[in-house]
Amino acid sequence: MTRERTYTWEDPKVFADPARQLAGLDFLNKIGSGELPMVPAGATTNILPVAVGDGWAEFQMMPEEWHYNPIGSVHGGMLAGLADSALGCAVHTRLPAGVGYTSQDLTIKFTRAANLASGLLRCRAEVITIGRRTATAEARVIDSHGRVVAHALASCLIFN
Repeated sequence: MTRERTYTWEDPKVFADPARQLAGLDFLNKIGSGELPMVPAGATTNILPVAVGDGWAEFQMMPEEWHYNPIGSVHGGMLAGLADSALGCAVHTRLPAGVGYTSQDLTIKFTRAANLASGLLRCRAEVITIGRRTATAEARVIDSHGRVVAHALASCLIFN
């Protein structure tokens, strides 16, 4: 049986000036409060921010059929996207205005399958180290039953 999904997103240009002008934590709080719209990637994947603080970020994703791979579980790339969102934003919370970052690498270990029965998946990431040029952060993806679905480590390149 064919299914259909429709969604909308905002022009990503609305983020350009605030991303440059605000400290990372302030920028992310504006997204969380609704002062800035949901980012296009979040609208597409349904990976949504929950909360951010100094050196940490939490995101969530409710598994849906359209997240599935051919063997009936959430595609690993979706879980990696959930982890990467939290990891990058955890680093972003520590950056001053005018300083950016990009993911340099992502290592993820899947520990169990995620599917509709997993319920809400939450990922909390925390900065481990941050320097002038690089930062590292680690995260865990936990299902609604408290089980670790995946854990991840990322490095981010920091630039002006």
